[in-house]
Amino acid sequence: MDLVFTSPPYAGKRAECFDTVSASSYCNWFLPISGELMRVLKPHGSFVMNIKEGVENGERQTYVMELVLALRWQQGWKLVEEYIWHKKNSPPGKWPNRFRDNWEHLFHFTKNKLFNMYQEAVMIPIGDWAKSRLSKLNETDQTRDPSATGSGFGKKVANWLGRDKVYPNNVLHTASECGNKNHSAAFPEDVPEWFIKLFTVPGDTVLDPFAGSGTTCLAAYTLGRQFVGIDNRPENISRAEARLAGATCRQK
Repeated sequence: MDLVFTSPPYAGKRAECFDTVSASSYCNWFLPISGELMRVLKPHGSFVMNIKEGVENGERQTYVMELVLALRWQQGWKLVEEYIWHKKNSPPGKWPNRFRDNWEHLFHFTKNKLFNMYQEAVMIPIGDWAKSRLSKLNETDQTRDPSATGSGFGKKVANWLGRDKVYPNNVLHTASECGNKNHSAAFPEDVPEWFIKLFTVPGDTVLDPFAGSGTTCLAAYTLGRQFVGIDNRPENISRAEARLAGATCRQK
């Protein structure tokens, strides 16, 4: 496998959609699965996991933090980065001690320090700010300007000249709603699509071991990648097959 992209069951949630386990036993349940993912993942491949802790008795759960540490220290995964999925239209709500959840984790793991990453595939337009800002460069803009805080960071504004596109940051801004209405735990196709572009090329193989309604498989297929989806509920497999039957590959 070139990429594993998945959103495993959240502890104790949405039992109507998938089998789930308690927060206290989550690590012991997941580690044998992630061990198999490590086995099938290519040396330069990536494993991206979308997951978010719930709230129990007024306290934010910690099983995700515990799992990340276990994947790193017990199983040997390298934690390369944590991306954030910002849900632009999260549903409103009111709680006595917190605000509504508006984001979720996306943890990026690899087997090795060197891995396949195609950053140019997810570049974004530089934006209208460049038209006015880059047309009037001063002397400081032509050289590296160190940060006034003494942090060691700096910038050279002239580096932006001649660029139409730039690299994005590690926050994905996308709506939480999607075209699939038959699975309460589905994420929008935009989320796996972005990571499939970032870590694979056409012809590579993408695995989702918790395929659900097949969103990851659908994104992989439309981008010209091979895919493997695994799920233990026949109704989810049927939904995924129906969605894939009506899909069109956009990239060869």
